[in-house]
Amino acid sequence: MSKSEIEVTPMSKEEAEQKHGISSWGTWGCGVSKFDWEYSGKESAYVIRGKVLVTPTGEWASCKPTVVKAGDFAVFPDGMTCTWDVTEAIEKHYNFD
Repeated sequence: MSKSEIEVTPMSKEEAEQKHGISSWGTWGCGVSKFDWEYSGKESAYVIRGKVLVTPTGEWASCKPTVVKAGDFAVFPDGMTCTWDVTEAIEKHYNFD
């Protein structure tokens, strides 16, 4: 069975608020850095500022690397292992399903 890809949909902050209620979500951010990550749940996120290249690893390595940047609404699959390469300091609203 193939793994789910990272889904990215560009949208305005107003549209993300209307569709998903992002202002009630938590916020997270970090500076320019590179680190490994594993998702423990399906995460939806809206990037307020910054840019990151997310490269799936391990069992997810067949999924395509994806750039997520300010103005993007992204969905990361439950269980995905990946490397985050933050090229511009990032801030996002996020929620786990």
